[in-house]
Amino acid sequence: MIRVTERARQELKRILSEKVDWPEARLRLLDRGQGKLGLGIDIELPGDRAVKYKGTKVLIVEAGLASNLKGVTLDVDDTAEGIELVLSEKS
Repeated sequence: MIRVTERARQELKRILSEKVDWPEARLRLLDRGQGKLGLGIDIELPGDRAVKYKGTKVLIVEAGLASNLKGVTLDVDDTAEGIELVLSEKS
């Protein structure tokens, strides 16, 4: 399963609170193909893995994708344009 830092969890919670007004909806980590990942809005499905922040599920990941992301960390970078979510892999 992907590791999500505390700052990334905070940012996911902020995005969820600002962009989503449906209580059952979560941010979903999506496989966009060709080694690319993205975020979408979805509901939790059976078998999904969830990441929580202060008791709220802020990110869901399909179980197959979650197992492929072992050793990957989701974090944030402070850029001139603002906070940006970034992925890094253990080498």
